[in-house]
Amino acid sequence: MPIKPRPNPDALGHRALFGVLGPSTNTIVQPDFDDLRPYGVTNHYSRIVVEDAQAISDETFMAGTLEISRNTIEAVKGVLTCNPDYLVMGMSAVTFYGGAEGAQKWKDNIEREAGLQLCTGSQSLIEAFHAYGGIKKIAVLSPYYPSANKQVSEFMSDHGIAVVRDSCLRCPSWTSIAQVPTAILREELNKLDGDDIDALVQVGTNLSMTRFAAAAELYLGKPVIAINTATYWNALRQNGIMDRIAGFGRLLEDC
Repeated sequence: MPIKPRPNPDALGHRALFGVLGPSTNTIVQPDFDDLRPYGVTNHYSRIVVEDAQAISDETFMAGTLEISRNTIEAVKGVLTCNPDYLVMGMSAVTFYGGAEGAQKWKDNIEREAGLQLCTGSQSLIEAFHAYGGIKKIAVLSPYYPSANKQVSEFMSDHGIAVVRDSCLRCPSWTSIAQVPTAILREELNKLDGDDIDALVQVGTNLSMTRFAAAAELYLGKPVIAINTATYWNALRQNGIMDRIAGFGRLLEDC
């Protein structure tokens, strides 16, 4: 549903004010979303306070992401004080948990507390698949651990999407996710690609892939969808903002 025009629009965000929710350890979402924003849209980042988890394992990864989930409401309360029009979730892992039903319940809870609509990464990927068309089989790259990738696969399955292969980078801390070099990402995409998949998908919002995913689409010849690109694209489109933005792949340029 497009945002209704304000009687007294914000001087810089006269088209939309987005309240962005992201972990305090995340250094990628804020600059990524600012790179993607069109004229007249402004992003207002509210940090979900969490310690920088160290020596992560399968079990502690899940526990850490659930801590982020529990602390999200406080970040919502903070960003509501600037009177945003819409909320955008800058953390993707918890938005997959519990399959389609669990993801919807989590989203509904935030929206009920906020009194605003929320754009999540998981649902944005499904919308992106529809926009590209014909995507039924994917490969997934994440900074996660296998337990979280399993949640991604189950969410996708609920939406009729098969995860044929996946890769877990098993990053050792929250902040180390932002330190993964492009060379590693290129290597992982090459391992994941194949004639049996329709698209490659990257999850984990602190992994820097918006520009590289766009470049990889050109040399791999198929959709390569970065979670931050998909989320921000969906936030814009859900609010009737149809601007085409060059340099970040087909999703923002053509859809």
